[in-house]
Amino acid sequence: MKVKVINRNEEEYTRERSQDLRKVHKNLDPNLHPFEKAVEYTRALNAAKLDRVFAKPFLASLPHDDGITCLSRNPRRLNSLVSGCADGELRIWDVAAQRPLRNLLGHTSEVKGVSITQDGDACVSCSTDCTVKLWKVPFAPDEAGPLLQNDRPVFEFRGKGAFRGIDHHWGRNSFATAGPQVDIWDHERSEPVNSFTWGADSIMSVRFNPAEADVMATAGSDRGIALYDLRTSTPIRKLIMQTKTNSIAWNPMEAFNFTAANEDCCLYTYDMRKLQSATCVHKDFVSAVMDVDYSPTGREFVAGSYDRSVRIFSHNGGHSKEVYHTKRMQRIFAVRFSGDGSYVFSGSDDMNVRLWKAQSSVQMGTLLPRERQKHEYQQALVERYKHLPDVKRISRHRHLPTPIYKVSYGALRNSVSAQHG
Repeated sequence: MKVKVINRNEEEYTRERSQDLRKVHKNLDPNLHPFEKAVEYTRALNAAKLDRVFAKPFLASLPHDDGITCLSRNPRRLNSLVSGCADGELRIWDVAAQRPLRNLLGHTSEVKGVSITQDGDACVSCSTDCTVKLWKVPFAPDEAGPLLQNDRPVFEFRGKGAFRGIDHHWGRNSFATAGPQVDIWDHERSEPVNSFTWGADSIMSVRFNPAEADVMATAGSDRGIALYDLRTSTPIRKLIMQTKTNSIAWNPMEAFNFTAANEDCCLYTYDMRKLQSATCVHKDFVSAVMDVDYSPTGREFVAGSYDRSVRIFSHNGGHSKEVYHTKRMQRIFAVRFSGDGSYVFSGSDDMNVRLWKAQSSVQMGTLLPRERQKHEYQQALVERYKHLPDVKRISRHRHLPTPIYKVSYGALRNSVSAQHG
């Protein structure tokens, strides 16, 4: 008679400490696990449900005395943010401590744009009072508690008309302003060193390309998007849209691509080499899109709209993957990604800058290795089964405010009934 005996060394299977993991052996023969796919699908379904349960993106709000009109993140410090208000005041924030560091006083009218220099030590702001001001940006000290102080500008530049936007050069001490024309300024000179015009009565927005720093894009009141090159001091291309463009953002990882936020509720991504048609049209808003900004990874961007919602899109996705809103949040005029791509800032005219998570259900704080592996496993499961009906329905579901829901789904029902009628 044959007897098969399992022989194991007790020392190999005895834990030395109570925190050690027990060894578990599993036979991976598929014949022994006939319900493996069903179990995996159930886990994916539960992971999708848990993802929606823990989706709480709102983190904090930073109050002001008037509506927020512009934002700028510091390229050198993750915890530094500058916000501009409609009363002419700017504030420098220590985001991690949720405290203001400086009140920048000097503008007498609405601040329309602010941009921080590449070294993170200074910023420039423009206003409808026909001035551009240069400010110092301090470090956030380690001491806790309020540190609010009033600061005055280091230097002032005077223009001939109201300014609508501003952006700092990525490599030099120069910046561009948008107003009656596009002006290029130097930190050391009180007059513009160069000016560009191309048919528009006024320029609404200007942005430098982060990869090719001497190339910039502007959006004008004549519905045009124009590209300029500082090296040749000449315009390159111009594109006429159906409606006005409010803001432009360059993809930091794909130097040829930029996204335009438009008045027709959509965003358009273009390749500057082929402006005949948009490479992607991003939909879902129900009112004018006011601002757009890319993540440092270049794989997604955030946009804010007049319909009081913030949406996050994939760089090549036609529809938003996240939508953020609160009951008290009003029309969004400025949005920015944080320097590490983990957070989103939005500024609205209810006098608050709001801080959101870029991934709504991500767990905050330091994760243990087992926790990180568990999250990665759940994400992989949802990614594998995302095309199945139940997982797809749960993953895509987002709660919308009643006005947005009525407009978006009312239009959808009308289009469907028109097709069948």
